[in-house]
Amino acid sequence: MSIDLHESAPHDADAGHVAARAAPVARLIGVSRTYGDVHALADINLDVQAGEMLAIVGPSGSGKTTLLNLIGLLDKPSAGEIQVLGESTARLSPVEYAKRRQSSIGFVFQSYNLIPVLDAVDNVLLPLRLAGRTSHAQNARARELLDEVGLQGHHHKRPDQMSGGQRQRVAIARALITEPRLVIADEPTASLDTDNTRAAMQLFQRLNRTHGATFVFSTHDERALRYMSRSIRLCDGRLPDGEEL
Repeated sequence: MSIDLHESAPHDADAGHVAARAAPVARLIGVSRTYGDVHALADINLDVQAGEMLAIVGPSGSGKTTLLNLIGLLDKPSAGEIQVLGESTARLSPVEYAKRRQSSIGFVFQSYNLIPVLDAVDNVLLPLRLAGRTSHAQNARARELLDEVGLQGHHHKRPDQMSGGQRQRVAIARALITEPRLVIADEPTASLDTDNTRAAMQLFQRLNRTHGATFVFSTHDERALRYMSRSIRLCDGRLPDGEEL
């Protein structure tokens, strides 16, 4: 699959208005996170709207990854409440917390976190296998997703046989295999040049439209912001009033 690098990049403004009218996919109410004496996040209030592409912007150490981990239910807040798909997670047991994460959220990690000994198809299927949900139909779906992200002919290649951009696309396909409502991507363009950043963000943008999933990114890459429907700036673990970009 070739991606038209001359495609109009900015997110559709009308889509952003539609997303704003829908119920939030995730809501953080007075959320704080501390690690010992370190206050990583303080009193965060944030709605993640259905269907949007939201960027969390800030320098290293501002708390972006901590905030992503909380939105993605990889961590729990020290104070405050997190709601996902309209339901509070405050009283969930660790097992229930993990199930909610597995069923509702996909992840594209900065280092991709692919299993070296598995080929592309098996890496994409990994979340389903961990949940005991694999089938012939899902195997076919993994292949379809790999084709959709432009990896025709790479189904049986291992990570060490692929480029960095190809490994990222495997990670994106893996994030979508469970049909999540929310996809979290940590610094997805950090190691990409300008052309590959454009191609990656156009791919995210197209998947946002075709799959109807909400995407939340952390980034300090100003090149990526023009593809977002909304961007907010995190400063010293806080979201100051008026910091929507």
